[in-house]
Amino acid sequence: MKKTPFALWLLLANLLIAFLGIGLIIPVMPTLMNELHLTGKVVGYLVAFFAIAQLIASPLSGRWVDSIGRKKMIVMGLLMFSFSELLFAVGQTLPVLYASRIVGGVSAAFIMPAVTAFIADITTTENRAKALGYMSAAISTGFILGPGIGGFLAGLGTRVPFFFAAGLALFAAIFSLVMLREPERQHVETVNAKKPGFKRVFAPMYLIVFIVIFVLSFGLASFESIFSLFVDHKFGFTPTDIAIIITGSGIVGAIAQVVLFDWLAKRMGEKRLIFWCLVLSAVLVAAMTVVSHYFAILAVTIVVFVGFDLIRPAATSYLSKIAGNEQGFVGGMNSMFTSIGNVFGPILGGMMFDIDLDYPFYFATFVLIGGAALAFVWMRRKDVTNDPIHQPL
Repeated sequence: MKKTPFALWLLLANLLIAFLGIGLIIPVMPTLMNELHLTGKVVGYLVAFFAIAQLIASPLSGRWVDSIGRKKMIVMGLLMFSFSELLFAVGQTLPVLYASRIVGGVSAAFIMPAVTAFIADITTTENRAKALGYMSAAISTGFILGPGIGGFLAGLGTRVPFFFAAGLALFAAIFSLVMLREPERQHVETVNAKKPGFKRVFAPMYLIVFIVIFVLSFGLASFESIFSLFVDHKFGFTPTDIAIIITGSGIVGAIAQVVLFDWLAKRMGEKRLIFWCLVLSAVLVAAMTVVSHYFAILAVTIVVFVGFDLIRPAATSYLSKIAGNEQGFVGGMNSMFTSIGNVFGPILGGMMFDIDLDYPFYFATFVLIGGAALAFVWMRRKDVTNDPIHQPL
C-alpha cells in the first residue's frame, strides 16, 4: 500500500480506540443512572445527543478534511474525544454529561472522514477495498470490545472506564501527531460531476431500502441503549453480566457477517435475507419480555445481534448493485438514515422505559414488523439487480 503499512495500522488503531470509547458507556450506564438519579428518557437523550452532534458536524468536517488536512483532523478529533471522555468521567450534573456526549459526537465526525480520506490517499485502486474492509473491522471490534472493557473496568470504579478511554485517546493523539505524515493527495474525482438531488431519496428504487435502513438503525439503537437498563432493573444484572452478554453477542454477530453473509446473500438474495432477518429480529425482541433465565437472555440477544448484523451489509450490497454512478449519493443517504434512527431510537426507547420496562421492546417489535411487511412487498417486486428472489430455494 505505497509502502505505508504502518500508517494504515496506526489509522486502524485510532478508529478502534474511538469506537471502543463509544461502547464503554453501555454496561456502566445503569450504575450511573442510579448514582445520579437519571431517568430512562435522560439516558436516551445522552445517546441521541452524540448521534445528533455527529450528524450535524459531518458535512463540515468532510470539507475541512480537504482544506485543513487529514492528519490535523485526526489529531484534533482524538484530542476532542479524550476531552469528552474526561468530561464524562468527572461530570456530576446533566449539562456536563450532555456536553461530553456532544463533544464526543463532533470528535467522531472529525475522525471518520479524515481516516477514510487518509486510507484512500495511501492505497491504490487494487488494494483500497481490502484496506476499507480492515477499517470496518476495526470499527466493529471497537464496538465489541468497548462494552466488555467498560464492564470489567467498572469493577474498579464507575468512572474508571472513562478515565481509561481519555488517557488512551490522548496517547493516540500524541502518537499520531509524532508518527503520522500528511499523505499525498490523490485527485481522482470528477470536478464538475453532477450530484444527484435530495429528491432522489424518494425514487422507488431507493426509498424502501432507505426506510429499511432506518428501521434497522432505529431498532438496534433502541435495543442497545435500553438493554442494559432493562436487565439491570428487571433481573439485577451487574455491569460484568451485561458486558459478557453484549460482548459475546457482538463477537458472534461479527463472525456471522464474515462466515454467513456471503453464502446467505448468494443463496437467498439480499431482499429475502433482509425480510427474514427482520421477521426473526421482531420475534426475538418480543421474546426479551418473557425470557428470564440468564442463558436464555444470552441466546436471544446473540441471535438478535446476528439478525441485525446481517441486514446492514445486505442493504448496503443491494444499494451498490442498483446505484450505478450514484454510489456516493446512496452511501451518504445510507449514513443519514442510519443517523436518524440512532437519534430517535434511544429517545423513544427511554421515554417508554420510564412508563414500563417492557414497552421499548414492544414498540421495537411493532417497528420491525412494519419493516418486515414493507420488505415483503419490496421482495415481491422485480428489479434490475441479480437478486435471485424469484428463483426457488
